[in-house]
Amino acid sequence: MGWTSVLAANALTDDERKVVKVGGRSILLFKHQGSIYAVDNLCPHLKFPMKKGKVTGEGAIVCPLHKSAFDITSGAVKTWTPWPPVVGSLLAKISPEKALPVFPTRIEEGQIWVEVA
Repeated sequence: MGWTSVLAANALTDDERKVVKVGGRSILLFKHQGSIYAVDNLCPHLKFPMKKGKVTGEGAIVCPLHKSAFDITSGAVKTWTPWPPVVGSLLAKISPEKALPVFPTRIEEGQIWVEVA
């Protein structure tokens, strides 16, 4: 699919989030510590929306449902379904660890661009 212009660069302030559609995918855009990130808006575990997930100081986004944590630059799993206690380990067995898809971003001509393959 390539690079797609998704939003005016000034439309996204620090710690603000916007969900955009690109090629049929729901992508979460957010600005954290001055950088813009784009990740799949659905947690790879049970497809819960990530829009309200906490972004940590360690560079992770945490699923608001099961508390799985993913690196915001690579999508790598940092923690897999630790919540709720006891039940979380059982839920982890339903679905093996999967990275959160992340997408490259750039700002050009006052627009945020996202690359979706």
